[in-house]
Amino acid sequence: MSNFTTAERDAIKDRAKELKRGAKADTEPDVLAKIAEMADADRVQAEQLHAIVRANAPELTPKLWYGMPAYYRNGKMICFFQSRAKFKTRYATLGFSDNATLDDGDMWPTYFALLKIDEQKIATLLARALG
Repeated sequence: MSNFTTAERDAIKDRAKELKRGAKADTEPDVLAKIAEMADADRVQAEQLHAIVRANAPELTPKLWYGMPAYYRNGKMICFFQSRAKFKTRYATLGFSDNATLDDGDMWPTYFALLKIDEQKIATLLARALG
C-alpha cells in the first residue's frame, strides 16, 4: 500500500470496516455520523443530498462506501457522494454506478460536480437511475 496517498489508505481501511459490518446492519446512523464529521461545505452538501435521496428514493439504503455516503438498492450501489476535502479536489461529486439506469445513447455522464445542490436535477437523476 506504499503507493497510495494517506487519504487513499484511509479510504481502503474504511471500506474494510464497512465490509465487516455485513449486509443486514442498520447503516444509516454510520452514514449520518460520517456526514457530521465532514468539513462545513461538504457536510452541508452531503446533508442536503441525503435528504433529497431519502425523500425521492426511500427504497435506497444508505451505507458507507470507502467512507463516503452511498445509496444501495437490493445490495447494489446506485449512487454516492464524494467530498472535496477528503480527496483534496476542487468540488464534491455525485456519482452513479453502472447499476443506475442513466443510459442515454452511446455515451452519458455518471459523475456530476457539485458546486451547489440542485434538488430538482438530483431528483430527476434519481428517478432515471432507478428506472
